[in-house]
Amino acid sequence: MIEKSEFKGKDHLKAFGWFHATSVNGGAMVIAAVIASYFSVHMTDDLKLAPVKASLIMFIATLWDAINDPMMGVVTDRTHTKLGRYRPYFLLAPVLLLIFSVAIWLNPGFGATGMFVYVLITYIGYGMTVTMFTMPQMAVLPAVVLNTQKRNQIIGMGAGVCALAFTIGNTFTPQITAFFTKLGFSNPYIPYMVVCSILAFISFWGLFATSDEKYLTPVSRENPLKQIGVVLKYKEIWPNILAWVVASLGYGLMFSTSVYYVMYYLARPDLISVYMGVVSVGALVSMVVLMPLFLKVFKTGQKALLVSQVLSIACYILLFFTGRMNFVYLCVITFISVSFAAMQNALVNVLVNDAIDFILLKEGKSCNGVISSIKGFAQKCGNTLTSSGILFALGLTGYVAGAVGQQNTSTMFMLNFLKFGAPCITGIVLILCVVFNPFQKYYGDIDKMKAEMKEEAKEEVSEVTE
Repeated sequence: MIEKSEFKGKDHLKAFGWFHATSVNGGAMVIAAVIASYFSVHMTDDLKLAPVKASLIMFIATLWDAINDPMMGVVTDRTHTKLGRYRPYFLLAPVLLLIFSVAIWLNPGFGATGMFVYVLITYIGYGMTVTMFTMPQMAVLPAVVLNTQKRNQIIGMGAGVCALAFTIGNTFTPQITAFFTKLGFSNPYIPYMVVCSILAFISFWGLFATSDEKYLTPVSRENPLKQIGVVLKYKEIWPNILAWVVASLGYGLMFSTSVYYVMYYLARPDLISVYMGVVSVGALVSMVVLMPLFLKVFKTGQKALLVSQVLSIACYILLFFTGRMNFVYLCVITFISVSFAAMQNALVNVLVNDAIDFILLKEGKSCNGVISSIKGFAQKCGNTLTSSGILFALGLTGYVAGAVGQQNTSTMFMLNFLKFGAPCITGIVLILCVVFNPFQKYYGDIDKMKAEMKEEAKEEVSEVTE
């Protein structure tokens, strides 16, 4: 069988895979990493916003970001243009990304209230831009590629690019901004964002050029809320939603708990940068090296996810009881655990494709955008639990900020639990979601449906060529 997207040649499909992998995960991901790591400091130190106002901006923007995911999913699924359903967004995405990624670093010199409003608007604008291109990017993959193995290869490639881009933005931003400062830029983040946006232009416009949306049903004219209800009414979807939440939560805990663990549990703030380097490199190895290897060995994303979680949990349990024993030992086992665990955030994307195929089988409708947005919403719920849950849990135990070596017993236990115990729980839940995956019994029917779609595609192409 030849996939419809392959009628233009294997090189065309390879180009699509590359541009798909480097669009959201390339220049746009470097921008995301820089903002995630350095924008809070920029608000308080450079723009002179009070910490309370800065945190309020983050809360409002994050809340709206979660809400507009399903809205964007509905919009993309109902888009009907001569350029396609999801493709038009790839033309506009880098333009808005350039505008907002530059705007949030500018200092227009407004007063306190004016600056608050300016940062809030530009930061929300940036977040909505990310939602605008992330939903169609996830949704277009099953619209172009039917073969599960090829989908997984593209997802794996994207995960590797994502890990590399995030490492660049998270780790090397001080050196990059110093370089632009030496070139004479008073605000080095501006040229930094421009360069990253240029890379995003190349990737998104390349994705537009190579996306061949063939495997889609006609645009739905139903009530948008009904379209979401069509997906959520199936009980088979809910374990996947839970998996998306806990995968995001487990992935976030790896990074967000590390500073607290080293500073307060080990009482060695001088070793924070070393330990964070171990975690970052472990995540990079997980995405770039081990994830493609796991997909090749275990054939499916579900099996790769299952095995990686079992191995990471074993490491977490070991570190929960022995992590404080020796720092070198801690770094080695942490590196191994992260190398297995970090791929979870990318591997759960295969469940998105499963859900899309399942709804297409049951309803005869392409709900790619809606399902992608539900996944995005679930992921952001996990992120919110991570960012707010850590301090909440520590607060319950009497944690005292800055009290290195002086935390009480309850806080010390909670620090260890958050770092290694909680990821065990999220991993177990994720394993259960995969083992009892309700989509498994439908795989045969889904394969039959795909075969029929391929035959229809071949017939349509034959009619055109004749």
